[in-house]
Formats: sequence, structure tokens, C-alpha cells
Amino acid sequence: MAATHPFTVDLSGKVAVVTGGTGVLGADFSRALAANGAAVVVIGRQQAKADAIVRAIANEGGTAIAVACDVLDTGALRAAHEQIRSELGPCDILVNGAGGNHPKGTTTNEYLTDVDLQPHGPDHVSFFDLDATGIRHVMDLNFLGALLTTQEFAKDMVDRPGGSILNISSMNAFTPLTKIPAYSAAKAAVTNLTQWLAVHFAPVGVRVNAIAPGFFATEQNRRLLFEEDGSLSARSRKILAATPMARFGEAHELLGSLLFLASDDAAGFVSGITIPVDGAFSAYSGV
Repeated sequence: MAATHPFTVDLSGKVAVVTGGTGVLGADFSRALAANGAAVVVIGRQQAKADAIVRAIANEGGTAIAVACDVLDTGALRAAHEQIRSELGPCDILVNGAGGNHPKGTTTNEYLTDVDLQPHGPDHVSFFDLDATGIRHVMDLNFLGALLTTQEFAKDMVDRPGGSILNISSMNAFTPLTKIPAYSAAKAAVTNLTQWLAVHFAPVGVRVNAIAPGFFATEQNRRLLFEEDGSLSARSRKILAATPMARFGEAHELLGSLLFLASDDAAGFVSGITIPVDGAFSAYSGV
């Protein structure tokens, strides 16, 4: 079934590269960009998953190719870029959607307790047990991945009209969530990088913005949000209590912001912003 689109923009003649294009959100981004006329490159680490998204786009009448690539591998990014230029042409729109968390960058408890200070087993992770490897993985995937991919593809946009880079941040970039210090810090870095790049690229006509999703149920976080029987987890109940709209977002509800920011006609003078899509989570004081 085709994705739901809130409105249409004219992206015909544009080449859009979407990293993390095989994820729940990235797949919808790819399909929406294609439905609005862009030739889309679905980038993911698994070729088979990227191929499946491309088939869905083709069935909907769009144009897309699948490229397997690790966004932390500069050689692979360079090879992917050469392939894309050969098959579709230079990149006009870049969506840095690759990201994620890691268990080794996550604490068991929300607050430091006496249990954290006592001897405990490997299944309990205190702040003092956080693993540098896990933290580095999260920072690299979310922040460095966006930076390296931008280094590679933004070259195509310099002094060409309509260049647009969209980063995927998170509401925890502004108010860090308990338990996930590495992911919160990484997304804060993405938001800051968005502002820096917007200023740096302004003289050469490249716009850089970000979208900050609130809480969306994806395959990546489903185990955190739901119990095995499908009921809400304790953490989900806290999330929804702090979200005035009292529900999780749905992937298609990000597409309006995506299409607006991608379109030079709609957002030609918009650069350096991060749009919250969060059901009023960021506006609620808790009282």
C-alpha cells in the first residue's frame, strides 16, 4: 500500500539520497520523496532490505536504486557516490537518516541508586559500567555518520540550485532522556552540527535543516515500548503521560516536515532549524 502523503511538492529532476533508508522511518522518507518526483537512492547496510524498498517504490510508479553501504566507511561512501553519479547524476537532496542506540550505552536505572554502587551482575548497567565501545558506537553512527555522509555528498550541491540536507535529530537532543546518555548526547550533536553546517554552507546555496521526532514506535524501540503481550511498558506509560497528544507518532506524520524542508520552492529561505514532531512533548511542563 502506498504511503500517505500530506501534500505534494515538485522534486522532479532531483536525486535524493536517503541513508538509513531501510528503517521504518527511512523507508517512508524514501517512498515519499519518490512519490514527489525525485529519483531516490535507498542506502542501508543490507542490500536485500534496500532492494525491497526499491521494489515498493517501483510498484508505486517511482524511480529508485538500492545501494548497500556503511555510512562510517569512507571508502564505501565514495564508491556509493560514484555509482549514484553514474546511474542517476549528482545528489540534490541528502537525508541523513542512519542512526540508533546501543545497549552498552544505556543504563538499567533512571536514577543512581544504592544498587548501582554495590557489586552487581552483568545484566545490571550503572552509569559507572557504561562501556566506551558502546558509547563510541552510538556517537559514531549518529553524529559521525551524518558528518561523513555530508562530506561526501554535499560536494554535488555546491553552487547548484536547490541543494538540501536533512538530518534526523530527536527530541532528546533538547531534553535528554533517562537511561540513554550516549544517544541523547549524539542527537544533541546532530542538532548542533545542523546549525553549524547551515551557516558554513549558506554562501554556496546549500540549506541544512533537521527533523526531531518525538516518540515513534519502530522495530528498533518496540521492545522498550511494549511488553511481550503487546501491552504498554512502564516506560511507555511515562512517555505518554508526558505527551499531551497521549499517543505515539506514526511514520507518515513526519512526511510533511520532510517534504517542506526538501523543497526549495517551499523552504528556500529556511536553513539551520530543527522541527519538532512530538505531539507537544517539548511544550509540556508536566503540570
